[in-house]
Amino acid sequence: MSDRFKGLTKIPQEPAAKVLSLANVRLDTLIEAPASASAEVVLAELQSKEQWIDILLLLSTLLPVRERVWWACLAARDYIGPKSHKDPPSLAASEAWVFDPTEENRETARATLDHAYVDDDTVNCAVAVLYSDGTLGPGDLAEYPAPAGASELAAFAMNVVALGELSDKFDTHVQLLIDRALDIARGGNGTISEPMPEQEASA
Repeated sequence: MSDRFKGLTKIPQEPAAKVLSLANVRLDTLIEAPASASAEVVLAELQSKEQWIDILLLLSTLLPVRERVWWACLAARDYIGPKSHKDPPSLAASEAWVFDPTEENRETARATLDHAYVDDDTVNCAVAVLYSDGTLGPGDLAEYPAPAGASELAAFAMNVVALGELSDKFDTHVQLLIDRALDIARGGNGTISEPMPEQEASA
């Protein structure tokens, strides 16, 4: 089995199928591994089948919530560029929440959704923040459950948007997004500049 998926200390130890089920997420790929298979096993199978989008989807359900939102923010940065005074409010507020996940910062992220431009896909980051604890939001909204997998799917969507924005680099960029999530899952900060050589060869 590839070493690519070893040492992911921040992901759940439960079978991947259980994590997916709790998030109400289903992969497009038919998984041959048993339902009891670990995330490492399922990720390796998806890699062997070159099912890169399903790998991103699975990783979005495996990462803890702050790490998941950070992964989404990094994907947005891939095409938005470095921090500046022109940053989309949803992206800036989501990054602020990652570093200080207070209810106040969560509310700030939620508020950006009300005023975002229709073509601002970084709202996916703010949606991932909004549903971060499995409720509809802060304050009174905390009494109501969010749709299962809402935060996870928003983070996944942000990565898919980044792929679309940089479609001329799809093959290398999808590997970058995967390696970034894996680095974060090992406790890193996701600063991967290019795919590992092993992954370039298998892409």
